[in-house]
Amino acid sequence: MNPDLGSRLANNWWALALRGGLAILFGLIALFMPDVTLTTLMLLFAAYMLLGGILAVVAGIRAAERHGRSMPLFFEGALNILVAILAAIWPDQTIVAIVYIVGAWALLSGGFLVVAAVRMRGNAQGEFLLGLLGVLAIVFGVVLFVWPGAAAVAFAWWIGIFALLFGVTMVSLAMRLKKRAGA
Repeated sequence: MNPDLGSRLANNWWALALRGGLAILFGLIALFMPDVTLTTLMLLFAAYMLLGGILAVVAGIRAAERHGRSMPLFFEGALNILVAILAAIWPDQTIVAIVYIVGAWALLSGGFLVVAAVRMRGNAQGEFLLGLLGVLAIVFGVVLFVWPGAAAVAFAWWIGIFALLFGVTMVSLAMRLKKRAGA
């Protein structure tokens, strides 16, 4: 590591500790209040889509003034704004819709993998594993369709677990840097 960077990090150990503490707090909220976490994520997604949509519409209008070919950019922006409004009005339904989209993807992807494995039978190595991946994807898709709420909660828990691990690691790093700064 660059010695200068190490010294700067050591002198600012408290910023890393604060960041780690916030990650731990977020992780605990995600684990113990997954519904709040998912709703907040959907509202942030809606804000992102709204801002992106507005910027795309503006870019489309400006492109039309210069080149006259802006309809795809304009429509993409309008679609983003529409999705943002729907996600903001119905965040819980948006979460379920995303779970269903992932479920549909898993079913289709798994089906294609199984077909590819059957067609490869006897011609290549690994067709069993390819088929197994396809079956696992299909099972995953079925689970998402049967229990979409549980799948959404599990997603929030994974985020929470990651945030906790990240936060604990960040605080540990900060404490080591604090010792270095004091030395």
